[in-house]
Amino acid sequence: MGLISAIATGSIAALHMYILVLEMFLWTKPRGRKAFRLTADFAEKTKALAANQGLYNGFLSAGLFWGLLHPDPEFATQIRLFFLGCVFVAGVFGAATANSRILFIQAIPAAVSVLAVLYG
Repeated sequence: MGLISAIATGSIAALHMYILVLEMFLWTKPRGRKAFRLTADFAEKTKALAANQGLYNGFLSAGLFWGLLHPDPEFATQIRLFFLGCVFVAGVFGAATANSRILFIQAIPAAVSVLAVLYG
């Protein structure tokens, strides 16, 4: 595993762990509301949905860390490509249905990370 691909994968994993924290624990707090541009009322009404989203982001992060730590390099690469692909698809879907910023925050970095894993 190349250093650049490990850093790219780790960065995406860390990003999704941060998103987990924002969605599960900070959704109704000033930092969470600012990150997602939410009113206090909307954040309060949607906090259970956000926590569910956060949990899924945590699963993506866990899968990417698993791919970084797996001892079999070939299988580790497959794990990383699978979870980076999931992040990419989720980012494209989120950009199309929720907020176009997601394309730049999630999908494009995942695509760059896939390239780093394949060629790095």
